[in-house]
Amino acid sequence: MVNNLIIPLIGLIIGVLLGIYLPISIPVQYSSYMSVAILAALDSVFGGIRSSIEKTFNIEIFISGFFGNAILAAILTYIGDQLGVPIFYAAIFAFGVRLFQNFAIIRRYIFSSHKN
Repeated sequence: MVNNLIIPLIGLIIGVLLGIYLPISIPVQYSSYMSVAILAALDSVFGGIRSSIEKTFNIEIFISGFFGNAILAAILTYIGDQLGVPIFYAAIFAFGVRLFQNFAIIRRYIFSSHKN
């Protein structure tokens, strides 16, 4: 379990460090795309951590979900931009809810494992 738990955490740490130390600026017109893609990626990372805890982690599912969620969110954002409707709010809501649910499950697991 520890090895599978480490994979998503290492990815998250590397991504945060790259984001902090690489001077990349995103144009304002792409900010909604990036915000949704980052939220989708975080949802996948926390889902990977949760599945590691539940001993159901599968690297193929993690990678396909990571990129698939980001691409789907970007497509929704693009379609919304073309229609003039902020459809990306649906992706923000869905990924946000799942992110907090996964975080709550991880938190409960950590606290319950330390009590025993």
